[in-house]
Parts: sequence; structure tokens; C-alpha cells
Amino acid sequence: MTDDKFALPIHWNDHEDIAMSLYEKFGDDFNESKIYRIRFTDLLEWVLQLPNFAGTREQSTEGHLEQIQSAWVYEWRDNQ
Repeated sequence: MTDDKFALPIHWNDHEDIAMSLYEKFGDDFNESKIYRIRFTDLLEWVLQLPNFAGTREQSTEGHLEQIQSAWVYEWRDNQ
């Protein structure tokens, strides 16, 4: 995702948007098995650093991180 001042903010429930942004950022550096082995502490930091991300660390849940991880795998698969 580009750092567009007119882009809508991304929140924790926007799992697919977050996954697309992570795929755009990391590309094929992470395949399916690597994505599922990412520590949630690392994933949390990466999400918080995304442009237009409006959520906070305190709003994060394990469920959100699991959904983001799964959506990232689907995004990776769609681009293979």
C-alpha cells in the first residue's frame, strides 16, 4: 500500500487489507510455511508500522494476528 494521504485508515478488523500490505512490503521473502512460523511479536510490530494503519498495540488480539497470518498466506498463494 502506498503512503497516500487520501487512503482510508486500516484497522485491526481489516485483515485482508493488512495482509495485502504485508505482501506488498515483503513480497516473496515469506512463503506459506515461513508466514505461519512468524512470531506474533514480530507480526504485531510489522502491522503497527504499516502506512495508514490506525490501530493500537492495545487493540491487538491473538485472534486478529491469526486472521492476518491466514489472510497473508492466501494473498501469497494468489500471487504464485
